[in-house]
Amino acid sequence: MLGTIYQDLSRRERQIMDIVYRHVEVTAADVMDLLPEAPGYSGVRAMLRILEDRGYLTHRKDGQRYVYRATISREEAQSSALRRVVETFFGDSVPETVAALINMTDELDDEDAARLRRLIDRVREEGR
Repeated sequence: MLGTIYQDLSRRERQIMDIVYRHVEVTAADVMDLLPEAPGYSGVRAMLRILEDRGYLTHRKDGQRYVYRATISREEAQSSALRRVVETFFGDSVPETVAALINMTDELDDEDAARLRRLIDRVREEGR
């Protein structure tokens, strides 16, 4: 599933997953409060159940309510999503991807540039 995380999610499902990742654990009521233009309570519950059925969420019972959390870490989801972008849009080329990201911003200050240099140096030292 890691290779396809977020790939098959609708906009609403991605919004819910973003809420889950920001808050670690959420109830349907939490999602209703935080979701822009949220559908009714039963609609939110249905979307949470679908996300759980598809393996993105798990839940535990807390009294009468279900408390949901993601099945994989946000970092794993980010890595998987980025891997898919690199494969799909940049021919699996990390240098092309990094170049595109750098060209997208005018806000690369000296500290950011130094951090990138350190990352590149570390990758070279590790022989990757």
